[in-house]
Amino acid sequence: MQSTILESIGIDPFYLFLAMAILIVILFVMVISLHMKHARLKRSYSLFMRGKDGKSLEENIQGHLEKMEEIEMLSEENQIELRVIKERFTGSYQKTGMVRYDAFHEMGGNLSFAFSMLDGNDNGWILNVMHSREGCYMYMKEIVRGESYMELSDEETEALERAIYQETYDLEKVNS
Repeated sequence: MQSTILESIGIDPFYLFLAMAILIVILFVMVISLHMKHARLKRSYSLFMRGKDGKSLEENIQGHLEKMEEIEMLSEENQIELRVIKERFTGSYQKTGMVRYDAFHEMGGNLSFAFSMLDGNDNGWILNVMHSREGCYMYMKEIVRGESYMELSDEETEALERAIYQETYDLEKVNS
């Protein structure tokens, strides 16, 4: 017995049956997948609600909210303390640069040195110590915002640059 409706449309009943079978298999797989997801959700809900009624659950949530408020207050206090520490730290000496050299070319070694010490704002000083056979000479020059009002020797300039760019140099050393 053949359908005249399918013949008039031009569809072979076998292809219609095959499409319906594929659709049934796809729907069956989707039902199994949804059933598994529902079972997992039900299990996690049971775990979440284990031994609790609505009132105890509300108390539990309220306790967590109070803890979060305490943590938020501590975080704000920590941020303020970090700002204060950072402000204090910029005024302390934190950058150094040193260059050893032979000042008089007669000692046979690099006994002389230029040493710079700067704070976070590049303010500080350079100490230049020159050794010779006759004695030891020390000079100190003030540094303000990375510059000196007195003329610097090549060694002092190098020590100053090493101190100023020490952060960059240290970061490059850490990253490599």
